[in-house]
Amino acid sequence: MAEIIQLNTDSNSYNIAIGALKKIDLNKYSKVLVVTNPRVSALHINKLLSCLDCKEMFICTIKDGEQYKNLSSIEFILENAFIHKLDRKSLIIAFGGGVISDMGGFAASIYQRGIDFISIPTTLLAQVDASVGGKTGINNSFGKNLIGTFYQPKAVYIDIDFLATLPKREFNAGISEIIKMAVCFDRDFFTWLENVDLINNKSDLEYAIFKSVSIKADIVCKDEKENGIRAGLNYGHTFGHIIELLGNYSLYLHGESVGMGMCKANNLAVLLNKLDIKDSTRISNLLRKYEIPTEYKIQDLNNFYDKLFLDKKSQNNDLRFIIPNGIGNMEIITNPPKELLFEAMSI
Repeated sequence: MAEIIQLNTDSNSYNIAIGALKKIDLNKYSKVLVVTNPRVSALHINKLLSCLDCKEMFICTIKDGEQYKNLSSIEFILENAFIHKLDRKSLIIAFGGGVISDMGGFAASIYQRGIDFISIPTTLLAQVDASVGGKTGINNSFGKNLIGTFYQPKAVYIDIDFLATLPKREFNAGISEIIKMAVCFDRDFFTWLENVDLINNKSDLEYAIFKSVSIKADIVCKDEKENGIRAGLNYGHTFGHIIELLGNYSLYLHGESVGMGMCKANNLAVLLNKLDIKDSTRISNLLRKYEIPTEYKIQDLNNFYDKLFLDKKSQNNDLRFIIPNGIGNMEIITNPPKELLFEAMSI
């Protein structure tokens, strides 16, 4: 399968290539800095290097894991860029999963006030979500992705063969982002997902990736800076980001936290009569099909509630949530009754 999806925004237009990674001509750049982690480098760096045609290239390896998605890692990337004397005509390549995608793009956006970057995602989550759309950033003690920029890449290259070495748990966690797209934007896609096997059928997986990227590209084209419909891509994330934070970014994978967050959002949607029990159960069953956790016991409801106000969608102390309005549609709601919210969080 070889597909090209074009993403056009006010700030940039670029291609998302889905298919086997081939020779990439980067000779217009003075230097290239590849940002990756030890696991991805050990498995795939030789394949990447064989595909890069450039004048001068360097590799920056940062620690692997969501807990390292922080300012210290960004400083390390920037130090590498300075040591190797990258200039404004240089390029950063983000080669890895969602953490690498977010940090590589963020470093590129602030190095000498912004240099080009491209993303070559190696995890399912990064291929269907993190690498597309230009959101970059890092975590801090207050929450996830609270520091960052909107900064579009110059290109994205999605090679499904990279997923062959992905641990089962990480692969499954990436599927939660595919389910998210379907629930919020495409009922037929959701029904299709219920009837296929993304683990054992490569053609089904290829189509799911293509469909997810197409949905996201269309949404980003309409709303690059998340002033409206793009907020729907955060379904499950308002609750999920706090679940990640409370687990010190190590207890659950991002996609697992999003899956549990989707179920909390579904609880709220059911209580608001926006989603019926049958469809809520269908969503939970599809998540469980891929061993994505669907239940999370909140130990301190008041503490969890307070952390909701740090969510980027919250404005003027108003809480905003993305909930499904049936399967295939989403709705942004503001300040649901507190007792209703606590009930949803308690389920």
